Amino acid sequence: MAELKNFEADRETAWCPGCGNFPLRTALSEALTEMDLNPEQITMFTGIGQAAKMPHYIKVNGFNGLHGRSLPPAVGMKLANPEMTVIVESGDGCSYGEGGNHILHNIRRNLDIIHLVHDNQIYGLTKGQASPTTGYDIKTDVQTHGINAEPFNPVRFAVGMKASFVARSFVGDREHLKEMIKAARQHRGYALIDIFQPCVSFNKVNTYQWYKERVYKLKDHDPSDYEAAVRLADEFGDKIPIGIIYKEEKPTFRDRIPFLGDRALVNRKVEVQDMEYLLDEFK
Repeated sequence: MAELKNFEADRETAWCPGCGNFPLRTALSEALTEMDLNPEQITMFTGIGQAAKMPHYIKVNGFNGLHGRSLPPAVGMKLANPEMTVIVESGDGCSYGEGGNHILHNIRRNLDIIHLVHDNQIYGLTKGQASPTTGYDIKTDVQTHGINAEPFNPVRFAVGMKASFVARSFVGDREHLKEMIKAARQHRGYALIDIFQPCVSFNKVNTYQWYKERVYKLKDHDPSDYEAAVRLADEFGDKIPIGIIYKEEKPTFRDRIPFLGDRALVNRKVEVQDMEYLLDEFK
């Protein structure tokens, strides 16, 4: 029986007081517990940034990779061990900036991976320069006259590519976030959750109050309706929908490569005679 205390780490965090990472960690720990998972059944892969420090502050198997490169080792883990719950977890800069190319190809492959993106619309660790999702109305110490590039809409991008699961949530609604995490794990295939997570130190525009005044929960939406999903993905301003935007059941990467099987590689029996053709090549 899983217990919440199993995920509690004894390290002091380096996050700012009031950081949205704290409620996200709580929601994640509670969701994993409610799904009756134990730490050894989960591996979390991250890049670089304040969000990417999560494996240090929650007891699961963890791997910190290079900036924006959290997906490649996660892919390797899921291919080697389909029984492992694999979570990729990082910020909007790391995931959508440096790691944008990896998201693109993981959507195409549709590996069974949960991708949690802390979207606070700023680079927090490197002291507040604009990220791909930063809005026009934000000025930073680097972009002193404001943003001069079109903000990236990750949900619209993922829906446009027909990613098999696309959702959005907000750390100010823990129960909703927990339900999105649980739904992502139940889904077979790549599951992206874009999570509004305020940076209280460097983003003075997209605050908890800003989000609370705008987000609304989806009701009576059919996530298999692609055209409706596109419209919802484009809705970002005075009103912003949260929930499962788009969902499609389709073959996973593993389904397309049958010889991988449904067991971890370490548990697969290999007969010596099966490898003789390889040994012959070196004779």
